[in-house]
Amino acid sequence: MNCQELFVAAVKAAENSYSKYSGFSVGAALLTSDGRLFTGCNIENASYSLTICAERTAVFKAVSEGCREFSAIAIAGSGDGDFSRPCYPCGACLQVLSEFCGDDLTIVLADGEHRLSDFMPVRFSGESII
Repeated sequence: MNCQELFVAAVKAAENSYSKYSGFSVGAALLTSDGRLFTGCNIENASYSLTICAERTAVFKAVSEGCREFSAIAIAGSGDGDFSRPCYPCGACLQVLSEFCGDDLTIVLADGEHRLSDFMPVRFSGESII
């Protein structure tokens, strides 16, 4: 699957967003190293702290199915249906991605390809708690 196809899958995942409070739909498409695809969308709650982002939804779905190796994730977000502007991952999502993915994880946004290390050059890891 190429990056454009992965981004299209993220836009499609955003269609399932439950974002009645913010009006901002986000979709994510996570590609495993063995070629499987897991999608997620943001799911809001009236108690905002219980909201979950699209990226974490996709990662948690994949991990719950036994996947631990990922090659790329695409993220698409919009408040008006125009997914041509980049929707950057939040800090919580970056931390979750860093738990399961290496620095070279490809992050596909509307403005092109990035690496996890572009967003998180220094991060909290398991070595940090030892």
